[in-house]
Amino acid sequence: MESVAGHEILVGADGKRRWPDVVKGQLVAETLVPGVTVNEVARRVGMRPNHLSEWRRQAREGKLVLPDLSGAAFVPVEIVPFSEPPVEEAAVLRNTIDLIKGDVTIRLDVGISAQRIAEIVAAL
Repeated sequence: MESVAGHEILVGADGKRRWPDVVKGQLVAETLVPGVTVNEVARRVGMRPNHLSEWRRQAREGKLVLPDLSGAAFVPVEIVPFSEPPVEEAAVLRNTIDLIKGDVTIRLDVGISAQRIAEIVAAL
């Protein structure tokens, strides 16, 4: 066992480390601080930069939750007024939440948890 970012990392008999998601998120968040590079963070914890880059991809896709790290640069969220859709779309849209970034729209069911919405917004 070894310690990284204040968390214990399991090391298997084969020497491979098992990274908890909380540690992955912490390390990815550190790469979002202006002036900090993926190579720098990877070198500090003794891992390959491409492994850390893969975790960054997972975070962008909403598959990895990032902590609120002081100094990290996240994309701002813009809330715009809702305009009424055509009648045929209204029934579907009443039960959804749309997250829009550029020309990408992520449509979520209104029953989704606030935690999951926050994870997806952080990944965007």
